[in-house]
Amino acid sequence: MEPGEKKITGPEIIEITADKVDIAKEALRVARERQKTYADKKRRSDEFEVGDMVMLKVSPWKGVIRFGKVLKRIKDVAYQLEFPPELDGIHNTFHVSYLRKCLAEESSVIPIEDVRIDPRKRMIEEPIAILGRKQKKLRRKMIDLVLIKWKHNHGESLTWETESVMKEKYPELFLSDEILGQNPLKGEVR
Repeated sequence: MEPGEKKITGPEIIEITADKVDIAKEALRVARERQKTYADKKRRSDEFEVGDMVMLKVSPWKGVIRFGKVLKRIKDVAYQLEFPPELDGIHNTFHVSYLRKCLAEESSVIPIEDVRIDPRKRMIEEPIAILGRKQKKLRRKMIDLVLIKWKHNHGESLTWETESVMKEKYPELFLSDEILGQNPLKGEVR
């Protein structure tokens, strides 16, 4: 101890320590409330009744959604599903995190024989037509994009795709442009 320094003893040190403990408790309470708020936003409390139609999305079949009826609830977090006969070999009990409430009609179920799967276990989708074109400006270059209309087994959808990738995979979509000798993207930036 240096000359002139005052040593804190007795009730003063207890009071300072108690103040610091109170500050730490308050900081922990604020952090706990922040974490609880975040967790509450992400939490889903899905519960299904016997007979409910549910959607099942399983990662090995990317993009393929299966439908099934709830046969019974197994404890709090799992459900046993009824599958069509062609899926007899698949285990039919799933954790609630794999299930979503099905709001679609039963007529929208895709028969398994209509689904085409590639070797990487992804559903094969076919482009129908090019509906639009635009260029997207990145920091140092421009990218040509095409609006593709896709044919799915469960309807149709539109997505913007890179023109060079689409020309490589589906050159038949671009035959009309080559015949006419046109490049509709010249000067067009959106």
